[in-house]
Amino acid sequence: MAIILNSLLHNTDAIITQGNSDVLVENIQFDSRKVHKNSLFVAIKGSIHDGHTHITQAIAQGAKTVVYEDEKNIIFQENITYIKTKNSARILGFLADNFYQNPSKKLKIVAVTGTNGKTTTATLLFKLYKALNYKVGLLSTVQNQIQDKVIPTNLTTPDSLTTHALLAQMYAEGCEYCFMEASSHALVQERLAGVHLTGAIFSNITHDHLDFHGTFDHYIKAKKLLFDHLPTSAFALVNIDDKRGQVMLQNCNAQTQKTYSLTQFADFKAKILENTLHGLFLDIDQEQVWCRLIGEFNAYNLLSVYATARLLKAEKQTILTALSLITGAEGRFEQFVGTNGAVGIVDYAHTPDALKNVLQTIEQLKKTGEQVITVVGCGGDRDKTKRAIMAKLACEYSDKVILTSDNPRSENPMDILDDMLKGLNSSQKRKCEVIENRKDAIIKACQNTQNNDIILIAGKGHETYQEIKGVKYPFDDREILKTALGI
Repeated sequence: MAIILNSLLHNTDAIITQGNSDVLVENIQFDSRKVHKNSLFVAIKGSIHDGHTHITQAIAQGAKTVVYEDEKNIIFQENITYIKTKNSARILGFLADNFYQNPSKKLKIVAVTGTNGKTTTATLLFKLYKALNYKVGLLSTVQNQIQDKVIPTNLTTPDSLTTHALLAQMYAEGCEYCFMEASSHALVQERLAGVHLTGAIFSNITHDHLDFHGTFDHYIKAKKLLFDHLPTSAFALVNIDDKRGQVMLQNCNAQTQKTYSLTQFADFKAKILENTLHGLFLDIDQEQVWCRLIGEFNAYNLLSVYATARLLKAEKQTILTALSLITGAEGRFEQFVGTNGAVGIVDYAHTPDALKNVLQTIEQLKKTGEQVITVVGCGGDRDKTKRAIMAKLACEYSDKVILTSDNPRSENPMDILDDMLKGLNSSQKRKCEVIENRKDAIIKACQNTQNNDIILIAGKGHETYQEIKGVKYPFDDREILKTALGI
């Protein structure tokens, strides 16, 4: 595939400072190691690496065109086209969109942002539209997917180059819809640049990622970027039960702005009629429906999915019928029943609010005499301020707690566990045990169960690895839990 440079620069702020606009571009790269003949290299200033320092290497490997922000320290070479921009990360998305022939304008794309619920909401929408017999794509934390074809992922939201390539692949394979997660990191880093959205959903915002954003206010503003860049033709759907829901709509250009709620007046309403370990019985817009998902947090997810489908013009009864048959995302309140009747639950809850939601749901569902045993840790090289809070919440809502390693990354696991213990008083510490080895912790939790006790394994959910000192070792909470439960 090759495109003339001039067509790539359409709708960008690009200024050619040297060279011609009729040069041939065979591929776009922002990683100099991937550059080859006739590449266009985009030099991006990252938080760790500055692509401007790799321009000479990119040219040596075959790049004929270079996009840059800062000309300081650039040695301009002959026969190379140089293009200046105000924001290299942002222009990369628009260049990629043009390179792949604007796939996002040919699909209906809905992005979901929020601290909790992104993966479940995007996955439910994907499953719903498959059930409605549409061809559909998914970009999520768990996996990227084009119909039944699974494409592994390491990021909640891919880089913009990968995103547009995947959207082009979706369109080529006949997809009409794509549902995607939009993380706060991705929004700040312009990974959705150039994506033409049909709609955006805000679920909620709670304590998370302050290691990256610095302050909670910056975190809120990062989420709001999704709504600030919506076109007028798009819809904006927000959870009005979260007080930041209305904030997302401030200065939003989307002409269709809608709200959803479980507790107050909104455009889309739901009420929990029954909440059990087997599912939710809901009243959604005055229609009763039984769903397989569990807990109040999933009532919000289901309502947002219903509202989105209505905004996409699907018929009410058709949506509700399909929703009643759909299961949730992997590693989200995923249940396993042991040979002694004990229930093991694996959940991705890795923020204080998510952990509290899951534990409150379990508390509402457990019967008299049943114990709740929680296994939980905190990731290394991430927001340290939530560690003590997570441990305190686990002890508050559990009969027994085992603090263990999560993904320690470059940190010493015991340092992380010490940070968690600092949040506990003496009585909480008495119900708490520290077992650094995560596998041993899960096994010990299962050994401590009696009939019908509930074990929560929190933090990693769908992940199939544990990251230690830069190495990802195979590790799956679900497989270890099933073995320990005798399944």
